[in-house]
Amino acid sequence: MAAEEDQREEAPARPSTGRALLWTVASLPLPGIAHLRMGLRRAGTVILGVYLLGVVSLAGWAVWIAAHDTSTVAVLASLAVQNSWLTGAMVTVFVVTVLWLAIIVHSWVITRPKDAPLGRRLLSGAVVAVLCLTVALPSALALHGGYTTQRTLSAVFGTPQPGDEPHDSADPWNGAERINVLLLGADSAENRYGARTDSMMVASVDTETGDTVLIGLPRNLENAQFPPDSVLAERYPAPYGFDDLLNEVYQTVAEEPDVLAINPTVADPSADTLKTVIGYNIGLDVKYYAMVDMMGFRDLIDAVGGIEVLIEEPIPYGVHGGVLEPGLRRLDGHEALWYGRSRVNSDDYGRMGRQGCLIKYVAEQIDPATILTSYRRLAGATERTLSTDIPQAKVPAFIELADVIAGTGSMSTLQLSPPQVNTANPDWETVRALVADAIGGRGAEGDELPVAPSPSASPSGEDAVAAETVPEDDRTEWQEYTGLNEPSPADPGRQVGTDPSDLDALCP
Repeated sequence: MAAEEDQREEAPARPSTGRALLWTVASLPLPGIAHLRMGLRRAGTVILGVYLLGVVSLAGWAVWIAAHDTSTVAVLASLAVQNSWLTGAMVTVFVVTVLWLAIIVHSWVITRPKDAPLGRRLLSGAVVAVLCLTVALPSALALHGGYTTQRTLSAVFGTPQPGDEPHDSADPWNGAERINVLLLGADSAENRYGARTDSMMVASVDTETGDTVLIGLPRNLENAQFPPDSVLAERYPAPYGFDDLLNEVYQTVAEEPDVLAINPTVADPSADTLKTVIGYNIGLDVKYYAMVDMMGFRDLIDAVGGIEVLIEEPIPYGVHGGVLEPGLRRLDGHEALWYGRSRVNSDDYGRMGRQGCLIKYVAEQIDPATILTSYRRLAGATERTLSTDIPQAKVPAFIELADVIAGTGSMSTLQLSPPQVNTANPDWETVRALVADAIGGRGAEGDELPVAPSPSASPSGEDAVAAETVPEDDRTEWQEYTGLNEPSPADPGRQVGTDPSDLDALCP
């Protein structure tokens, strides 16, 4: 106590109001400097020392992250979706903010002249309040972002359940070489009963290289088979199977979830059942699903600022005569939705191709930095439109895997559509063989995937030759199937043949 009194006795005289404000302003970037100025050496040294130590620690941490293989933003994004880290970060921000505000106010208290006129005191108080807001507002935004992220994670991914698979952050895929995720686009409207999963793809991802095969399933696949001993298999027995299209399985289960669902206790029994059914039919262990409402997809694209797409031919859409004009364009959510949804002058399979291209464009263009900077709009859209059974504990691993896919991974597509698959009466054994070849055709050796003919190579006008006039040995599978002149379809992303095709070649 005596030492503190000695310090104050040795302290210099208080400066004028203007100089006091300058020392208070200086305490914003350099907390403790005003205390040193006023002779409070111990307090000033501790405050400034702790502050500088924190700055050096953060800089060293950033350098350490940047020195590793995974990009800095990907690491930050993966940390930001871990509840323990997020809670710790929010508590730290709150405590640091309170201390910083206290230091700013105390800096003014110890430097202000005691006999200043009322007007100067009021003006000085306003300046100090502005300084406090300079610290408080960014902190409030950070805390709001943390709260929003936690709320979205809980709403979309849910809380851990007792039956969840054990999670090891060092080996998040439990030694699996590939992870398979069912991607669903649900189409529902006020004038339509229930929901139809018109877009169905299985993304099979190599967990080490990020190489991805998108297996597209047409909505009009018939005769779906069901796992033995399931109620669905009893109601729709083999060999005839399901008596409707594949896109109706979801709604069929939704009408009687307690009876037909493979696991009625999960959050979405219909999506969970469809995941199992599709995995059974194509011969893959599909671990997770992610389903987005087609109209919600529009909001997600808008939240990240749109997607850049090269359109080679006009794409008509909608009932009001809209057209996506050719050229390199940044599509907003409404336009991106119709790019992947339109069937005008096209068909289901051309639409499937464009949907594969959209996934490629999103994977390439939406990086973790975009997610971090768009978190508020993205969180709101995600919470409204996305449902999934991916456990919250796996989200950081998926973010890092997405960064690998965008960085070094390749993307190819295998569409289970004509001519390679007869959708009216599919041979499921052949389908399983096609899928097995597709995901095994690019092994550890990194063999190149076969590339389908480029749509731009299609003949037209005087150079076009009727398919029937082409020698039989020279006809392409597309010409054999359609009888058209073109050796390949004009729709972007439309894969032809039994081999998976590189999306870099199929998508403009």
